[in-house]
Amino acid sequence: MDYIQSILPELLSGTKMTLGIFALTLVCSIPLGMILALLMNSRIKPLKWILNVYVWLMRGTPLLLQLIFVFYGLPLLKFAVGGYVFSFTMSRFGSALFAFILNYTAYFAEIFRGGIQSIPRGQYEAAKVLRLSRWQTARKIVIPQVIKIVLPSVGNEVINLVKDSSLVYVVGLGDLLKAGKIAMSRDVTLLPLILVGMIYLAMTAVFTFILKHLEKHYQYYK
Repeated sequence: MDYIQSILPELLSGTKMTLGIFALTLVCSIPLGMILALLMNSRIKPLKWILNVYVWLMRGTPLLLQLIFVFYGLPLLKFAVGGYVFSFTMSRFGSALFAFILNYTAYFAEIFRGGIQSIPRGQYEAAKVLRLSRWQTARKIVIPQVIKIVLPSVGNEVINLVKDSSLVYVVGLGDLLKAGKIAMSRDVTLLPLILVGMIYLAMTAVFTFILKHLEKHYQYYK
């Protein structure tokens, strides 16, 4: 028990980093994913092609590779403007967050795009008859139904994000898993990793509970 109390501050510090990456990625990528999904359903073909390539690239390559490219590769890309040389240098936390947002925005965009396409065409025509604007149609008719349709898929990505956050070790950030591995190597015991697993299970249990309640909240859209 004394040993657990001695390593708990390290694990909680790592948990804070994990939750920070998780929360900021979620807050940024879900709205961006919704916007991209709407743009992917537009009639502008060049824009649709660019967005489809972006989604294909993000979903078709490992998140670990994307983290490495953003942190180590982007600073190598330099450009000159008016005699000044600029580069894409970011902090470790900024690089990790940027890579996570890029990756999860693509996944959420594809999820929302499928949800939007599942709305019957007749509902759009009815909105036109009622003289609703495109924004009113999206806000009052389309988006509430899309949220209900995509919630299970979004929930799966949320749980994946909790676990994927452990990949930030590649840019040297001290997340929950890294704190557990350091304690395990230092003290030659598996107990830190067992505690890490319990903390991950607790986090996923909380988020699963919240998502189940959200699904119940949107059950009136049938």
